[in-house]
Amino acid sequence: MKSINRRSLIAMLGMAPFAGGFLARASTRESEPDGSQSSREMIRDRYFPNVVLTTHEGKKVRFYDDLIKDKIVTINMMYADCEGVCPGITANLAKVQKALGNRVGRDIFMYSITLKPDMDTAQVLRDYAKMHGAKPGWIFLTGAPSDVEMIRRKLGFTNPDPKLDADKSQHIGMVRYGNEPLQQWAACPGMANASWIVQSILFVDWPRTRQSESARAGEKGERK
Repeated sequence: MKSINRRSLIAMLGMAPFAGGFLARASTRESEPDGSQSSREMIRDRYFPNVVLTTHEGKKVRFYDDLIKDKIVTINMMYADCEGVCPGITANLAKVQKALGNRVGRDIFMYSITLKPDMDTAQVLRDYAKMHGAKPGWIFLTGAPSDVEMIRRKLGFTNPDPKLDADKSQHIGMVRYGNEPLQQWAACPGMANASWIVQSILFVDWPRTRQSESARAGEKGERK
C-alpha cells in the first residue's frame, strides 16, 4: 500500500466501529438544543470510557477527558515482551512520528496501550518507549486490567474467534486514528507503509490539510 485515495479510505470505514460518518462533517455541539445527547456525546459514551490510566512517565490521566477530547489521535495496543507484531508496529510508528515532526504532541497525539497492564508498569513502558526512540507526544499507557480490557473491546481491537481473542500474541495489529471533534474515525494496519499511515492520519485533519494544500497550490501558481 504505497498510495492512498478517497476510495480506499471509504473502504477502510468498514473496519471502524464508530458511528457518525467518516467523510461527513458532524455537529461538534456537546448537546442538542432540546437537551438530548449529540452524536459526539453518544460516540464518547459508547467508545471512550473515561477510565484512569497511567502514562509511561507515571502521570494519571483520564482516557477521554485528557487523551481523546478535542484532539487528533492515533491509538494502538501492544505489550513490552511481545515477540509477534508489536516490535514491528512500534518501529513503524516511530517512522510515523518522525514524518509528522513537531505536530506530534502539539495537535496530533499518539497513544500505545499495553495489553498486559499487570506486567507492563509505567517503568517497563518508559524503558520500552526509550528503546524504540519514542519522542514527546507519543504516550505509552497502562492501567487496571479491567479498564484496559474495556477500552480494547470498546475500540474494537478484538478477534471474532474467542480462542484467538484470548491469546495476547494473536492481538489485532491495527492502528485507530481519528479527529474527535469532527467525529471522523478509521483504522489502518500497523505494518502498512509509514508514509501511507501518515497520509491516512492527515486525511482526518481537515480543513487544516486542505487549506495547506490550497496554499501550496497557490504558491506554485504564482511562481509560474
